[in-house]
Amino acid sequence: MLLGRDTYAKKWIIRPDGEEKVTGKLRYLTDLTAPGMLHGKVLRSRYPHAWILSIDTSKAIMIPGVRVVVTAEDVPGMNLFGIAFPHQPVFCHERVRYMGDALAAVAADTEEIAEYALSLIEVDYEPLPIVDDPETALDASAIRLHPDGNLLHRTSLKHGEAETAFERCAHIVEETYFTPRQMHTYMETEGGLFIPEDDGRLTVYSPTQHGYKDRMQLSRILGMTEEQIRVVSSPIGGSFGGKDELNVQPFGALMALKTGSPIKMHNSRRESVISGIKRHPMRIRMKTGADQEGRLVAHQVSILADTGAYATLGCEVLNFATEHAIGPYNIPNVDVQGTSVYTNNGVSGEFRGFGGNQVIFAVESQIERLAEKLGMDSWELRKLNLRAPSDPGPMGQKIVQTEGASQVWSKVKESPLWAKRGKLKREGDEAVQEDAGERKQDEAVKQGEGEKQQDPAERLQGAERDDESEGHKGEDHKSEDQAPWIRRGVGAAMVMHGAGLGLGIPDHSGGRIELTPEGKIQASFGFEEFGQGLYAALTLMLQDFFGCAAEDIRIVIGDTDRVPSSGSSTASRATTMMWRALQRLKPSFVQALLQQASALAGLTAEELATGAGGIHRKGDGSGKPVVTYAELAGVAEAAAQPIIAHTEFDYPTTPEGLVGAHYLYSYASVIVEVEVNMLTGRVKVLQTDHVIAAGPVINPMGFLGQIEGGSVMALGFTLTEDAVMKDSNYVRHNLDTYLVPTFKDSPHTIRVEAIEDLPEGDTFGPRGVGEIGSVGLAPAITAAVRQATGIWVNRLPISPENIVQSIDWLEGVEAID
Repeated sequence: MLLGRDTYAKKWIIRPDGEEKVTGKLRYLTDLTAPGMLHGKVLRSRYPHAWILSIDTSKAIMIPGVRVVVTAEDVPGMNLFGIAFPHQPVFCHERVRYMGDALAAVAADTEEIAEYALSLIEVDYEPLPIVDDPETALDASAIRLHPDGNLLHRTSLKHGEAETAFERCAHIVEETYFTPRQMHTYMETEGGLFIPEDDGRLTVYSPTQHGYKDRMQLSRILGMTEEQIRVVSSPIGGSFGGKDELNVQPFGALMALKTGSPIKMHNSRRESVISGIKRHPMRIRMKTGADQEGRLVAHQVSILADTGAYATLGCEVLNFATEHAIGPYNIPNVDVQGTSVYTNNGVSGEFRGFGGNQVIFAVESQIERLAEKLGMDSWELRKLNLRAPSDPGPMGQKIVQTEGASQVWSKVKESPLWAKRGKLKREGDEAVQEDAGERKQDEAVKQGEGEKQQDPAERLQGAERDDESEGHKGEDHKSEDQAPWIRRGVGAAMVMHGAGLGLGIPDHSGGRIELTPEGKIQASFGFEEFGQGLYAALTLMLQDFFGCAAEDIRIVIGDTDRVPSSGSSTASRATTMMWRALQRLKPSFVQALLQQASALAGLTAEELATGAGGIHRKGDGSGKPVVTYAELAGVAEAAAQPIIAHTEFDYPTTPEGLVGAHYLYSYASVIVEVEVNMLTGRVKVLQTDHVIAAGPVINPMGFLGQIEGGSVMALGFTLTEDAVMKDSNYVRHNLDTYLVPTFKDSPHTIRVEAIEDLPEGDTFGPRGVGEIGSVGLAPAITAAVRQATGIWVNRLPISPENIVQSIDWLEGVEAID
């Protein structure tokens, strides 16, 4: 059903952290200060690739106000970090492999003094050849960036005989697709406050998506036990995967322990660009074949990913991309080969969608091209090849069966926006015929009268004016209101997206619920709040499970001293894991509450139920509890018998398949209408329809925000964002040249419909939606651009220059369908 206040009136709540955020009162971790704190800064490499001959910090340490300068020599434990593969140096001392490599760090009384001290550190380099292209990085002649060479990881997914199956295909499309290096562009850049405690412990206030994992990595670096380190990881000003890996934490922690003083660190945007991870740029070659009726027969894929200088989660991203390179389709003959390669470029890693965005853009674009060759409607072609609920997953693994794929497909057919696609196509066909007739008349006039052509500069000015003044004439977007150089089109795409970390990857979780001495139902989880609405979702879950009021609830997250380990807040897993934890915790916790209340109220436990304010007698319509939660807490405290329940479990995984294979999938379809200015090449998305099949909606406002937010992030991926590198240096270091979509760039209408149905007996509950809204927009936009202009797009972001250059103005509109 459509998400809106009327549909979910009871669940349409104000976010518990909303008021503090919109008023600016909320203190993010990088806002924190402490008495006597010092300011930390990091010296990064001058070259993307070089030997380090010497590092001299003597001048820096002599500056008044400088309290410590640390290098690799000062690391007491392992001078390496990395979530899955710890091989990135905390401090480089022999070799630098990208511009973000750290060589030293300074703590000083002020940020300005620290910056000045960095300028006095003398590093003698011997520059080395740069490896900036993942394809040439695999050449035998390429310099080896790591002892094992430049290959990080290979994947292979095969079934059937794709090569020979192409011989039986009536139609084949081959294309190479290119996707950009996208920045997470969170508002809060990396940073934190690092406090050495009097008892020898260390407290780390730093944004991360996995506090326990940070604690483990820091313990190895600092040579401390994990229990000696406390990591407070919420609230966070955005992450999207970019803070899943360590960033400034090792530097702040080392200097805090060295000086005995609190250390404040906060990256500038430039520092964040240079050192932070990005979305993997990929080159994806696809060859896809179908029979005469449109049934897919063979699919061949080659994925080449630039992982940059270090691994972080590059292997896992490639695994996910390989699994999803088939899309939601049943193809009997498949051969997917993936390669992730080290270069001297910026480090690529985890990013919302986790490799799915890149390959879904490619596979959905293939479907569009095949449909055109077949003379079929592209949506009908999808239906013909859609996976059935009983089909195995892309890797041949057992998956949880749902009707999600067919449900989101059907909803597109019902959409007025999809009906508009047919109308635009008819108008486009008529326009082509009309344009052809007008061109003949124009040519006759030119030959007879020597008519002067309009200056291209005048056309450009007119087009720019149209972008400002034409645009949105109302919801119907009537074509007669458009300038002649404005074209509109509608496109759509489908998504099948796996949740959780996948088979063979530790995916542990846990939670705790208790009645506090103040009479609050306190839920404790090791997840983080970074804008996704976790507080609101968990509040609503607790109300659903226990019938309590929001005032009865207390939530504790993101503090390793106070919460159990719940795993990473990533991979669309947190909502599912919290729901499953509460499902497991409820029986014993409620039983303990009711037994205690039974003794106090003189009623049997069977006559009682949890509710707002305390324990209620069933059937009593007064709304007043017979025993309050505070009264229960007082009795429990007096008896030294706290009411508390714990649980530990793993994310659901398939019992079979390749490493990384998923068990739970969500499905989505997205339709977009675009407007293309044929003179400037600019593409504007006017409206989008999203249909999401991800189980019950827990938090409607959060669900809506995730889909809308993911969609706008995908808008940047498709139209404007590319962290361009030249000679392994970032060309753009700030948001004045790296352009993210603003409110003005966003579609004026975004419709979101949720399909909440799950098959009878499904025990897995709601699926996360943090990623799926970002995955399908790019191919939907490029399909709409194709309808509007007749131009195929195979490289993101869409280049206005390429749009214009693809049009032969001397021949009018012959390049347009």
